[in-house]
Formats: sequence, structure tokens, C-alpha cells
Amino acid sequence: MPRSILAMLIALLPLGGCMQATLAPSSDAAMTARDRQLLAHPPYAQANVPEQYLRHIVDYARKEQPGTILVDTDARYLYYVLPDGKAIRYGVAVGEEAMAFSGVARIGRMAEWPDWIPTPEIQARLGPYPSRVLGGPANPLGARALYLYAGDKDTLYRIHGTNQPEYIGQAISSGCIRMRNEDVIDLYDRVKPGSMVVVLPPGRTAQFDASGARRG
Repeated sequence: MPRSILAMLIALLPLGGCMQATLAPSSDAAMTARDRQLLAHPPYAQANVPEQYLRHIVDYARKEQPGTILVDTDARYLYYVLPDGKAIRYGVAVGEEAMAFSGVARIGRMAEWPDWIPTPEIQARLGPYPSRVLGGPANPLGARALYLYAGDKDTLYRIHGTNQPEYIGQAISSGCIRMRNEDVIDLYDRVKPGSMVVVLPPGRTAQFDASGARRG
């Protein structure tokens, strides 16, 4: 068998444990000059994120419309749905089950390098903490934030960057959906205000077996 054909077949094999074909890495994030400046020397250690949680274009057999965001909390993946049965898959950190959001929302607001205003509940958990943290690489919201709304009401949950990339692929105490800063910049450039966001509850998954049937 020619080596080029063999390489193509290997590339189309399911990723171990994910049961989805990894087609190709998506394009690099289009960072602004400010992004590059702020992320040139971040005040946190660079994490070695496992390969399956890096940004890839994958097959997608669910029926959400292109432009929809779907978060698979069990698998720690966020999908941005593309046309023609494809999606960009990003690794995320999600909230622990008791503190996580699930359901259908929309993006009610978008912000670059946002300030963070801890809610009273977060203040109670963290103890003495500033009432407002200015945007920047040390900010827990990271480079971008997408604010999830139900109707006209802010759900107080966000999809955002992080200053703790070592937690990508894990469930952690915060209920929000964290992404690598490079990935949230990439996602931010693709979505529009009003876009639909579907967050699957624990026990449901967007993963597919080799025949394309949804599991869970």
C-alpha cells in the first residue's frame, strides 16, 4: 500500500477513547497585537495540554445548526458547529456537577479582556477578594468572555479564557466553561451575539461510536 494512502487511513482512525475522527488541526487563532503583547509573558505556567484537548476539526453527526456552540461537560469538549457535518472541537474545563450550568442559552454579550466582578456566592467561597479584577492575563476570565443569557436574563455563566490552562480537560470548582486563551480567541472570532449555546448535563454526551450513532 502506498505510504500516502496509509497515512490518510491512519489520520481517519478514531482518536483513542473519543470515537471521532480527527481530520486536521483548525487554523491558528487570529490574535490582535494587544493579545500577543499580553500573552507574550503570561503570569502563569504554560501547561502541557493533552493532544485530544487541543483544537481540531472533527466529524459531527448531531443536528445543531452551523454557528451553534455545544458543550459536552462529561467529555470536556466544546464544539463549534460548521456546515457539512463538521465541527471545531476545543478542550475545556467545566464546573463540578453541583455547580455547573446545563440547558440552552444564547450569547447575550461578548467582551475582549473583560474585567471580572465576582458574584456574592463566589465572594463567600473565596473569602476576602477584590470586588472587581481588571482585565488582563492574570484575570480568571482570560482573553475573551461569552456571556450566556436565557431570554434577557444573564445566567451568570460564561465561556471564557483562563489563567489556569493546566485544568483543561478536568472538572473544577467553578461552574463556568474555561478554554485556553488561544482557543477562546479563535472561538470569539467565529461566533456572533445571539448565537445558541447548548450545554449537555452530566450523563449525556455528544460522542459517537464508529457507526455514527450517538452514545448517552
